[in-house]
Amino acid sequence: MDTDRDRDPQGRARNARPRDALGRPLPYDAAGVERAPEGVVRPPAESLAEAQRLLDAGRPFHAHEVLEDAWKSAPGDERRLWRGLAQLAVGLTHAARGNARGAATLLERGAGNVEAYAADPPHGVDVEGLVAWARALADDAAAGRVRRDAPPRLGRPVG
Repeated sequence: MDTDRDRDPQGRARNARPRDALGRPLPYDAAGVERAPEGVVRPPAESLAEAQRLLDAGRPFHAHEVLEDAWKSAPGDERRLWRGLAQLAVGLTHAARGNARGAATLLERGAGNVEAYAADPPHGVDVEGLVAWARALADDAAAGRVRRDAPPRLGRPVG
């Protein structure tokens, strides 16, 4: 067994290496960017606000971590929504890294999961807008055109 592997207090494997803004591991002695703490249970509105803040800051990988925590702690009837939102953030991460194929796959998968909530979007999530955004970006990525647009709005416009 590899005893040098990073572990959390419960003994689960973790990677303590610093990461860049797109989540790529850096050498241990590099500065990196501040990471979102893992395993935090937040109310849905707080998860969405923090993920949006990270997306707006150009940190989709870190937004994915926040959304993944929400997915893991969500009630059963919402898990697919949060998984889809996390997949959209990972798709955006792949696009930002220039990985068109990965972007297209994750954006399409995430759109499909989020779309399941179109009839009654929970927590003010802009299901229609996110699905349209993700599918357009996925289509471009599948055609080899990786766009680096402004991040999507997770919530529906108010007003």
